[in-house]
Amino acid sequence: MHDLHNNCDATVVIESVAVGTTGTGQTGGVIDTQGYGGVEFICNYGAITATNAVFTVVVQEGSVTGTLTSVADADLLGTELLAGVAAAATRTDGTSEKVCKRVGYKGSLRYVNLSISSTVTAGTPVSCTAVLHSPSVAPVANP
Repeated sequence: MHDLHNNCDATVVIESVAVGTTGTGQTGGVIDTQGYGGVEFICNYGAITATNAVFTVVVQEGSVTGTLTSVADADLLGTELLAGVAAAATRTDGTSEKVCKRVGYKGSLRYVNLSISSTVTAGTPVSCTAVLHSPSVAPVANP
C-alpha cells in the first residue's frame, strides 16, 4: 500500500516572510531528524518583481544544534542551486517566480536547517517546510 500520510511529518522551517527586505536572508529553525531516514525541504517563492534577484538556499547539518556546517553535496538529493531561484530577464510564473522548489537531505547527522537569502532588497515572500520521511516507527501521529 502506498501511504505517505502515515509515514511522514511536516514542520515549518521558515514562516512566510518577505525575505530580502534588508538584502539579507532567513535562517530556519533547526530540525531534529532522530527517528527518520531523511528530510525533504519544500521552498515556496512568491511574486519576484526584481529581475536581478537571486535567492540562494543553504542546507546545514550537525551532531548538536549549536554547531551546524554546510552539507556535502553527496548528502543532498537534488542541489541547493536548484532549490533556489536564479536571476531572470523576464519572470515566469511557475519557473522563476510563484514557484515551489525542493532539496532533500540524506546524511547521517541528527540536526539540519535551511536558510534562504536574497541578493537584492526584493521583499518577496518565501517559506519553507521540512517533510521528515522514512520513520523508524510508523504510523506517525497526525497532529
